Amino acid sequence: MSLASKNIFVVDDDPMMTETMKDYLADNFGHTVSVFPTGEECLASLDENPDIIILDYYLNSVKKHAADGIEILHFIKVNYPKIRIIMLSSLEKHRTVTQTLEQGAEEFVYKDEHAFENIARLVNE
Repeated sequence: MSLASKNIFVVDDDPMMTETMKDYLADNFGHTVSVFPTGEECLASLDENPDIIILDYYLNSVKKHAADGIEILHFIKVNYPKIRIIMLSSLEKHRTVTQTLEQGAEEFVYKDEHAFENIARLVNE
């Protein structure tokens, strides 16, 4: 089965995470992947029409005043409702999951040993 290549944005302030995910999705599935360390940089590039945005919940460990993932999620869903958003976080609190899904995220993926496989499954649906 041949998968259609998708334009994917990965937004996370952990450069190792973003580069590893970029390589995983591009090398294994042929997707075009752009990475952004802040939500603001992602928003500035929305004219590139991503199909899917993989968005970390916490985005301010490097830039203290950066918007968090929930703020970016809300802005995208209000202004670009057709973009699919998968939230990503190491935080395993029920309220965090509920909040992101209520704001319009398609799915919530935990940063664990299965995160890349779970994201690939969702991206390739």
